[in-house]
Amino acid sequence: TMSLREHALSLFRGAVGTVRPAPMLKRALKLQGDGCPQLLVKGQAFPLKRDLYLVGFGKAVLGMAAAAEEILGDHLTRGIINVPLGIRDSLQRAGMQEMLLKPHSKIQVIEGARNNLPDEEALKGAVAIRELAEGLTADDLLLVLISGGGSALLPAPIPPILLKEKEKLTKMLASRGAAIQELNIVRKTLSMLKGGGLAQLAHPARVVSLILSDVIGDPLDIIASGPTAPSSHSVQDCLQILTKYNLLHNLPKSMETVLSSCPTKPTALENYSHVSNFILGSNRLALEEARRQAEGLGYAALVLSAAVQGEVGRVATLYCQLIQLVCLALASLGKGPQSDELRGNLLQLATELQIPGLDLDEFLQALRGLGPDRPVCILAGGETTVQLQGTGKGGRNQELALRVGLGLHKAQATGASSPQGRCEILFLSGGTDGQDGPTEAAGAFCSPGLVAEALQEGLDVEAFLRNNDSYTFFSQFQGGHHLLLTGLTGTNVMDIQAILIRTM
Repeated sequence: TMSLREHALSLFRGAVGTVRPAPMLKRALKLQGDGCPQLLVKGQAFPLKRDLYLVGFGKAVLGMAAAAEEILGDHLTRGIINVPLGIRDSLQRAGMQEMLLKPHSKIQVIEGARNNLPDEEALKGAVAIRELAEGLTADDLLLVLISGGGSALLPAPIPPILLKEKEKLTKMLASRGAAIQELNIVRKTLSMLKGGGLAQLAHPARVVSLILSDVIGDPLDIIASGPTAPSSHSVQDCLQILTKYNLLHNLPKSMETVLSSCPTKPTALENYSHVSNFILGSNRLALEEARRQAEGLGYAALVLSAAVQGEVGRVATLYCQLIQLVCLALASLGKGPQSDELRGNLLQLATELQIPGLDLDEFLQALRGLGPDRPVCILAGGETTVQLQGTGKGGRNQELALRVGLGLHKAQATGASSPQGRCEILFLSGGTDGQDGPTEAAGAFCSPGLVAEALQEGLDVEAFLRNNDSYTFFSQFQGGHHLLLTGLTGTNVMDIQAILIRTM
């Protein structure tokens, strides 16, 4: 029989495979060539009256563009994409030729945004994309490819604002504790192409966007800062945020000029009748594929949520309590004081974390129906946050796995009545882009025995966690055997967690 580790790896690969650019585009995009050619997107038809252009920006866009060009063939007139610095080399080295453009491609590639920060190269690409969009006519069609990381790759501040002024403001907001949503609202307000700006510049051409979502809940106006979606925010929202963080009164002159001349109301929705946005890939899609595969392997598989968020330590506690509850259910001890207490704690924690779409009552109901002979697979996705206290090297997935390992160890140490004793347990957390933090690992595996084994090797897990040094721990422990190493995947739909449990 395969080990739980092999199963978990296979589920993770299957989930990532289903949201890779090529299979995803080939499922959604077709070209009908006879007589009057038209583009079919998820069955919806867009006639090609004159020229077809392509633009794109984001971490997964190179692979998306390669697949799109293959489908569009000679119908494509010209394209420009903005992708992360060094991505062509990385994909070449990883042997992922199918993600690269052919030698005589009509698509120009601009690499920029070193370390996912807007820079002069990214600005050059954004200017080229803007110029292409501005020159389109009512008979042209613009295909826009968007994925996570697109925000940093499409910087075009409204003149006279300079890129470095906008950068400085973003950094100041971040250092004062502004949330990512707040940062995006300010960025959008000061940008030409974000917050629907690209769609407006391309008017009257038909605009069709194909989007790979890396944001919880797939909000069109937040993914890559929504270049083809109407912004749900106004200049008032931006001013409120600047006031909240006490930045309104020392803005550069250029920003004051722009903010004072912004329209006060968000753009009316009817201005977007020429735009169609399609979400092609998301965390939910990846989880559904993993669930299908888990059932094929004989597991009772349940998807907890595609929107798990919150501080990594709290999320680890949620997973540890879930694991113990499943072990009780498998040992036919699903009723009783221990089980009731765990259930109460879980419901309270879930309420505090406010995970969208998580119906824990319904989930616990499904758990009650499980028999002891069938292994259980719980799947979840989303993005946790890590409060940095140390100077170590790690990423949120490796830290989550290590914290789950520690939680299971502590639960086991609290006494003989620990429900884990009769179960074999494996936990996996990984980033679908193949890169967790500034490390070459996508994430890590853990099991209940991990901490005890680490102590025997003289490794103190809690010390590593205090220093946010999960990667160093996993590299030193058992020769790095618990690291999840996939290499860059060329896609990005946040993170995936899998819990596998079977009775011994």
